[in-house]
Amino acid sequence: MTAVVVMGYLIFSASYFRDSSRDNVCERFEVVIKDSSRTRFVETQDIVNLVKRYDLYPVGRKFGEINTLAIRDTILSNRLVESAEVFTTAGGSIVASIRQREPVLRVISNNRGSFYIDKDRRIMPLSSNFAVYVPIATGAIDEEFAQNELYDFAMFLRDHPDWDAWVEQIVVLENKDVALIPRAGDFRIILGSLDDYPAKLAKFVLFTEEGLNVVGWNRYREINLKYKNQVVGTRR
Repeated sequence: MTAVVVMGYLIFSASYFRDSSRDNVCERFEVVIKDSSRTRFVETQDIVNLVKRYDLYPVGRKFGEINTLAIRDTILSNRLVESAEVFTTAGGSIVASIRQREPVLRVISNNRGSFYIDKDRRIMPLSSNFAVYVPIATGAIDEEFAQNELYDFAMFLRDHPDWDAWVEQIVVLENKDVALIPRAGDFRIILGSLDDYPAKLAKFVLFTEEGLNVVGWNRYREINLKYKNQVVGTRR
């Protein structure tokens, strides 16, 4: 019996508090961008402006008039936002807790313009606020190729920091062959297709150790890895 009474009291108290707080006025709208220390695609003022544009800004309104779900859905309409939670606090505030999308590849396509591919293989727009350091791919790139073969290669670079630091640009040719432009050395590496690229890069490492380090890095203008079991160097 006592447990039933206590439970009833708790339910009554929560309901009473909720009902009585509906007439309280929101004093503050706080935007928390969880990953802002490393990425700044979205600024606090961007979110404030977005919420105001749709006449959902909560400050000065009674809590009973504030639709936190509508605020959340409006924030999620920003394509740079990954997730959002909107909730009230006992101190009289509405808090929007936001996480930004995480790009792994930047694409500059001859036909599709510029965009990012995020960690979930989805296309995301560039931001005027911030540019993040990720591999850059240029050339004859469509969205499907970017979201599949190029995404996989970008994740390989991400998991292998030495390669990531060494590759400056990924160039996609019209026939979908891929060339790499390194940060060091005035030459190009032709991978061909992105099939079996770990083995092709391993061939390049061996060629570097047995060839380039001996004859010099400026001897070749192109190093072709697309042929099985061989490396073809084109001299200047």
